[in-house]
Amino acid sequence: MRPIFFSLLTIFLLQSCARKGNPTGGPKDENAPIIIQTFPKFNTTEFKNKEIKIYFDEFVKLKDLRKQLVVSPPLKYPIEVLPQGMATKKIAIKIKDTLKDNTTYVLNFGNSIEDNNEGNVLSDFKYVFSTGKQIDTLQLKGKIKDAFQSKTDDYMSVLLYKANRFNDSIVFKEKPDYVANSLDSTVFNFTNLKGGKYRIIALKENNTDYIYQPKDEKIAFIDSVIQIPTNKNIVLNLFKKEPDFKLKKITELAKGHLLFGYQGNADKVVIQPIKIDSTPFDKIKDFKSYQYKEKNADSIHYFYVYKKMDSIKFRISKDTIQQDMLARIKNKKLDSLILSSSVKGVLHPFDTLTITSTVPLDSIHENKFQLMESDSIPIKVSLRKKRFNQLQVLFDRKPKTRYNLLVLPRAVHSVFNQTNDTIKYGIQTKKDAYYGSIILKINTKKLPLIVTLLDAKNKEIRSKYLEDNTEVVFEKLVPGEYHIRVIYDRNKNHKWDTGDFMKHLQPEPVFYMDKTINLKENWFLNETININ
Repeated sequence: MRPIFFSLLTIFLLQSCARKGNPTGGPKDENAPIIIQTFPKFNTTEFKNKEIKIYFDEFVKLKDLRKQLVVSPPLKYPIEVLPQGMATKKIAIKIKDTLKDNTTYVLNFGNSIEDNNEGNVLSDFKYVFSTGKQIDTLQLKGKIKDAFQSKTDDYMSVLLYKANRFNDSIVFKEKPDYVANSLDSTVFNFTNLKGGKYRIIALKENNTDYIYQPKDEKIAFIDSVIQIPTNKNIVLNLFKKEPDFKLKKITELAKGHLLFGYQGNADKVVIQPIKIDSTPFDKIKDFKSYQYKEKNADSIHYFYVYKKMDSIKFRISKDTIQQDMLARIKNKKLDSLILSSSVKGVLHPFDTLTITSTVPLDSIHENKFQLMESDSIPIKVSLRKKRFNQLQVLFDRKPKTRYNLLVLPRAVHSVFNQTNDTIKYGIQTKKDAYYGSIILKINTKKLPLIVTLLDAKNKEIRSKYLEDNTEVVFEKLVPGEYHIRVIYDRNKNHKWDTGDFMKHLQPEPVFYMDKTINLKENWFLNETININ
């Protein structure tokens, strides 16, 4: 009997132990960690400690602390938070800097504290203390928006400076009096501020040092003084200053082909050779050159035809800026002559069939460009040279028709005595009823305007300049999603101009229609934008 009794008892105990694990798992923990104690206490005044300890009701971990943690006012020496990289029920904060007298400090952990098991976040946790006899309680809220793009960056630093110490150069060399961060949104909220007069800027930083680096960072500012407390709705327009023009380097891509990399605005830049090897350029004969600016890239392609050499010295000029630079010539192989078509399949009503060459073209034989309708009916074409390496193929097109363009051998010759082989391009047109139109009415007193139609990927489709009316018709559009961007062209130079902090110049206002336009086949849509 005794062995049987002990056997049954053992089975019972094992089953009891197994039940402790709760095989069903129980309800999922969806609660954020709870702070059960802090030392010193939260909102401590006359603070003199060098270490803060925070205790939680469960194991927590710190995530993205360098990105999330914001200390305001900022410290010269960063605080140290331990432990990192492991679960803990207690975190210790070590202060290595000397704190200012009579100042309220905010340690904003953002969303960096989460429980170890489920990742529930203790959102926007702030530890507040004061070195004085009271806690400051005033706030300042606002919003940041990109001055040009429809989507605004996140994790932006917002800086407050006391007005009595603010000057234009302070943002380049000194830290602010208070700092906040937009985290993963476009809004900011300063808390625990002292009343007074302030100046405000925002930065999209690379290294979070609260110092403006105009070459790499975006900035937003308001020129007026902010009196705290205030009920003003603060809106900051974030922009990147356009750098002064500067040639960065010259790269030899191929024989007779150089690439000029630059920064800034290259409009009206003049590239002039001043010496080839040791010979002044005014003594050089039979030197030919061609150049164009690459779209959406900070570079200029420069082709030249000349005999063998070792170097070319260039003088690059723009307005009052002048720069000399030497290009070492290694006489690489020539670029191959390759022709490519701008149309891939469908030729839409506002498209032009354009043939682009990889090298400058010298001669063109129009009779060797043969266009056929459905492989049987010859169509008369004319060629128009758009650029030294681009040809526009013009013809009377019909809707809902297939065409084949045949480029016969030796139809074009390059400046390097190259020619083409046989090339065939197939294109087609759509029926007229395939396309739709958008009629846009803009209610505003701001003129002139640059009105741009964008596709679903924010690619520019068409643009119109309005000087004396506020209605635009975009016709014969491909069905799909569209967005509208409107630029108030204050200086009437037909382009958007960014701002300049040192010149106290705000970027030109940009407005986006607050909805997506869904255009279908054979639709005519009427839309309205209200701009104050």
